[in-house]
Amino acid sequence: MKVNYDGRIFRSVSNSGNGDVDNDTIFKYHQVDDIVMATYSGGAIRFGTLIATVSPEGTLDMRYSHVNKEGQLATGICSSEPEVLPDGRIRLHEEWQWTSGDLSEGSSVIEEIGRYPGESGFDTADDIETVEPAV
Repeated sequence: MKVNYDGRIFRSVSNSGNGDVDNDTIFKYHQVDDIVMATYSGGAIRFGTLIATVSPEGTLDMRYSHVNKEGQLATGICSSEPEVLPDGRIRLHEEWQWTSGDLSEGSSVIEEIGRYPGESGFDTADDIETVEPAV
């Protein structure tokens, strides 16, 4: 399945107990060709970035880093499989592992909640058009 991640905004909906990301963490994705990048913050995360390559099927092979509310720097690797929901939004099923700290593994799910205008991926929250999740 071909997926274009550019301009999509995601929110965490579930995460393993050893993860830092929570339901208040928002991700803003940008894509150029087969390279995907994002910034994320909120909840337990002060600021984070990720960089990934996207396969023709839409799978993301990513590396991430962030600073949490305690001021700790954390890094990891992640593989994300897309699922297209009936309303057209994307849900990502993620398998990840810390490359810092305890090196533990986990799984998480993030779900598209809206889109931002423009191409930079760094617009203000006032510019976000939200999408209501399907029930």
